Amino acid sequence: MTGDGRHLHWGAEALWEQLAALLPGISVEVVARVESTNTRLIERARQLSGQHDAPISRPGQLDALPATGSRAPFGRRAADTQPCLMVAEHQTRGRGRMGRDWQAAAGVSLTFSLSLPYAPQDWSGLSLAVGVALADALDAADPPRIVLKWPNDLWLQDGPGRGRKLGGVLIETVAIGERRMCVVGVGLNVQPQPAAAQQEMASGFACLAELDPAADAPRALAAVAAPLVQALQRFEREGFAPFAAAYARRDLLRGQRVTTNAADAPDGVAEGVDERGALRVRRGDVVAAVVSGEVSVRLAQ
Repeated sequence: MTGDGRHLHWGAEALWEQLAALLPGISVEVVARVESTNTRLIERARQLSGQHDAPISRPGQLDALPATGSRAPFGRRAADTQPCLMVAEHQTRGRGRMGRDWQAAAGVSLTFSLSLPYAPQDWSGLSLAVGVALADALDAADPPRIVLKWPNDLWLQDGPGRGRKLGGVLIETVAIGERRMCVVGVGLNVQPQPAAAQQEMASGFACLAELDPAADAPRALAAVAAPLVQALQRFEREGFAPFAAAYARRDLLRGQRVTTNAADAPDGVAEGVDERGALRVRRGDVVAAVVSGEVSVRLAQ
């Protein structure tokens, strides 16, 4: 939905046809307004499974319906635990890591979640692989303009170790019977937000329009959806290793002084990531591997 109340043209049927070839059984669903696409998909999985209190964890339609504002999904019945791509025209209470809010304004942001049954041998490095898939789909520049801030942020680079936040990834999982559902939430700034909103963002504000003035949310979704699915499938088969080199190419922190709230690496110089996607931080002669979890990492001032 744009700022003047008009609905965006998402091309959901064409998107579904493209994704169904990769993920049979997937539906594509557009909601006009929702608090959080991640929350909606997790609660749907819980309710349909009868496990209303299943704990959530995180790994290291086109005709509006008056009651819900939802649009009927392409490809299957209204709700089940098959794969689903849900995009919100306006997400009112998006969530980031560590309980942070994700600011998203109607018409100027892309917010969506992809849920699917998922069983990789090792979950380590999944958010990094997702970041690589998104960045590669949106930015073919050499050197790259879109860089990755460990463990789950996309930034627009202004210089070595400098940039502004462009987007973020939130991955959550919930056990449903013998399966585990993975929900990958993505938020991307597409067009400029009001100056007052930008000033509230501690990491600065960047948007895709800085790379392409014609950028809009449906075009951004069309660009990233299939590469995201393909990356998730490859990660499930092969883990983080196939993504390591591409991550290193876009690593914002590498060679920069950082501070963390990890007890064994409160500060030091980032030396990239290891084979499982843990951040390597050097203090003198000691190199600590920082796993994501609920660890916060900042560039040192």
